[in-house]
Amino acid sequence: MKIYTKTGDAGTTSLVGGTRVSKAHPRVMTYGDLDELISWLGLLRCETGGQDLPLRRIQIQLMNASAHLANDGRSQKLKPLDEAETAFLETEIDRMTDALPPQTAFVLPGEPKAASMAHIARTICRRAERSAVQIEAKSEQDLAAIRYVNRLSDYLFTLARYLCGGHDDYWLP
Repeated sequence: MKIYTKTGDAGTTSLVGGTRVSKAHPRVMTYGDLDELISWLGLLRCETGGQDLPLRRIQIQLMNASAHLANDGRSQKLKPLDEAETAFLETEIDRMTDALPPQTAFVLPGEPKAASMAHIARTICRRAERSAVQIEAKSEQDLAAIRYVNRLSDYLFTLARYLCGGHDDYWLP
């Protein structure tokens, strides 16, 4: 099977369900942002190596969320998003926060490299969320995906601080 189909050469693509839309459609923009985020999380997984982080689990949940956000509403084959995954992120945020000193100012991304990668992933996550909220006629699964992505940006911020070992570089105006 060839990787190219030539069906998108005029600037359109198919949503899950078959509807053809512009490659600038809000759903396409959203799942494109999530695809970028999933890739950055893969790089972060490589950088953190043996650390016990749930990054692969998060990537899988983002793939599921992306599929729902790419759905035109006609496909009923998608497995519902598991709301427990959002609660899992909250538990992880609380666990890491308990191990950190209080944040006293805005954080400047920096060393170590993995922390800066987590900050980049966080900013892409926020962009994906901004893209997702622009989708009109959101389904309940779209809203569940948006909740997950919103919580994930909080997780990634906390993870970045955690990877700094409590030695944040603060911006002090």
